[in-house]
Amino acid sequence: MINVISSGCGGRMGLAFARVAQGDPDMKIVAGVRRRLEGTGDFPVYLDPMEYGGNADVLIDFSSPDALASLLRWAAARNRPLVLCATGYSPAQLAEIQNAAGNLPILRSGNMSLGINLAAALTASATAALGSGFDIEIVERHHGRKLDAPSGTALMLADAASSALPYKPEYVFDRSGRREPRPAGEIGFSAVRGGTIVGEHEVIFAGADEVIEIKHTAYSRDVFATGAHRAAKFMASVKSPGLYDMSDVIKAGQPG
Repeated sequence: MINVISSGCGGRMGLAFARVAQGDPDMKIVAGVRRRLEGTGDFPVYLDPMEYGGNADVLIDFSSPDALASLLRWAAARNRPLVLCATGYSPAQLAEIQNAAGNLPILRSGNMSLGINLAAALTASATAALGSGFDIEIVERHHGRKLDAPSGTALMLADAASSALPYKPEYVFDRSGRREPRPAGEIGFSAVRGGTIVGEHEVIFAGADEVIEIKHTAYSRDVFATGAHRAAKFMASVKSPGLYDMSDVIKAGQPG
């Protein structure tokens, strides 16, 4: 049995993860963490993971970057792995995660969907094949309540493209103050916010007289919860410190 602490258990993704976990006889959510002490009826809820004194094999977080310090404290004190699913981390926080991964197993991904991680791999392959002769633009669409822009997934896709280029592209988030042709060597971002859009991402390769698009659409949050479930099962078995991502889960062939 894999015992899991679910941080952000009261949010939309926390509830979706609970539904998936409850369908797995080999996994149990033993505690939740959220900003308000409101239980789900299925497990105790705490303000801080350090308040839980029982056994846990892994902690998965769908809350916000504000929770990072308490999560890293818990992982270091208990010597247990983390699965970080929040987006919007600052550069300083990303450095904290990288440093902590020197002593702990930590998985961080801008998107837990298996499909979007495949799209990232395809983006890297397409960039390597097309070279610098194609302009790259990323368009992402999300619901109106999403706080960060561009999304962590859009940045993940841009990083996948960047990794396949022979130079470091400039990430451009706003062209409103420019009046000039599009320079070469940049990756542009467009963020759409509205309604209840779960998540759409397009990587556009625009060349001379042809356009290639890689697109992923999520129709429910369950695709992220399913990927997170697989990531939690994978990380519960990981003992070696390091910074992992969903490509490691896919390579391991971790069953759902």
